[in-house]
Order: sequence, then C-alpha cells, then structure tokens
Amino acid sequence: MLGAIIGDIVGSVYEFNNYKSTDFTPFFNPDVFFTDDTICTVAIADSLLNQRDPAAALQDWCNRYIHVGGFGNRFAEWLESDDPKPYGSLGNGSAMRISPVGLLATSLDDVVTLTRKVTEITHNTPPAIAGATAIASAIYLARTGASKEEIRSFVTSIFGYDLSRPLDEIRATYSYSELAEKTCPEAICCALQAHSFEEAIRNAISIGGDSDTIAAIAGGISEALYGTPEGIQEEGMSYLPADMKKIVHQLYGNA
Repeated sequence: MLGAIIGDIVGSVYEFNNYKSTDFTPFFNPDVFFTDDTICTVAIADSLLNQRDPAAALQDWCNRYIHVGGFGNRFAEWLESDDPKPYGSLGNGSAMRISPVGLLATSLDDVVTLTRKVTEITHNTPPAIAGATAIASAIYLARTGASKEEIRSFVTSIFGYDLSRPLDEIRATYSYSELAEKTCPEAICCALQAHSFEEAIRNAISIGGDSDTIAAIAGGISEALYGTPEGIQEEGMSYLPADMKKIVHQLYGNA
C-alpha cells in the first residue's frame, strides 16, 4: 500500500507533463503531492481493516479531501450520491486503489472475493474487475514468495495480458489512457522488469501516459517484490496527513 502511495506521489507531477526517461531527478520533485489515487487507496484499506462498507469509506475519505481534485466526472457524481450505484466504469481507478487487498488477502480465492467487494461498487465491468484482480493477485503472489516469472505466467494465463514486451518497446508507442486494460499490463511490466522499488517507479514514470496511476499500480507490486527503502518510506509518509498515516500504520500492523 505504501508503495502505491509513493508511486502516486512521485508520479503526481508527470501525469500531464510526461517525462519519457528514467533519469528524472530528484526522485521526489519539490512539487509532488498525493492525489485521488492515494485517497482512494486509504479508503479501501480503512474499509477492509475496520469492517466499513467500501462505498461509505470511499465517500467519506474522498469528500474529506475533495479539495485535492483529480476525481473523474462520473466518480465525482458518485461521491455526491445519497444512494451510490456502480456506473459501468472501464477505468484504472479499480486497480490504483486495490493494493490493500493484495496485502490483506489470505489466499488467491480471497483476493478474488475482496477485489469484487471493493471494486464492483463503482467499476462493475469485466475489464475493470480483471485489472484490479490482476494487480491484487500479483501483490499477493509477490508477498507470499512467488518469483517474477511465476507472477508473469499466472497473470498472463488467467487475465490474458501480454507481459512480454520490453519497456523500450512500450515507451516508444505508449500514450495516455485511463482504461484498466491499457494501464494494468504496462504497470506490471514496469514492476517485473525492475530490480528495485525505485527502479520500478522510474520505469512507470518513463513510459508516459497516466503517470501517477501507472506508478501507483507498479508501486504496489514492486513494494511486495523488492521492499521499500526506509528513506523513501519516510519521505513518502511525510506528504500524508495524520488520519492517512494512521490507516497506513494500522494496515502494516495487520498485514
């Protein structure tokens, strides 16, 4: 989860100002901030940890930080509804907020159950559900000791994603998309083709597109694969308000 939050923060300044290289410096640009990706991730963690209805948790946290902005139009309308219903989204919002499931699930079956519980409240389409499930599964497999090749093989066989493309090939042609099916495979490639957490985030930024979300998705996986350096953890946490830090600390006490 913290890996996803850090990816979001680092990528926040590149979403609409893509930087197609891994050599950006410093790692945390002076203008970075947490976005809606972080807010939604914290909400899902709160829901799972404290047995809150996921829709209520999302509405609570997102309206609490509505001033941050960045919410899609249909999701913003959903946040204001007294009776929120799923709205057929195909977007990557399902995957960018899913990392707590990968950390808290007790089996791959549990991954599927929990993912549907926290995803179908908004993103009730097969591509969006598949994207969230693929990411949560990759995190679960990584944290339970699966190799990168095992993760690649599982995701490819179950979800049909092409994870064979080298990053140089992706980078050359990739363009902005908020669709789960055009974001999740690329983010997984960024994580699997890295050798460290920082490299995975740099990979995610370098391909362009929806940078904060791609980096958040890659960050959740790469945290489970490589761990997160203490200095990067501390700096990432420094951008969060106290109520978010409380949920992060609670999750790692339970994961």
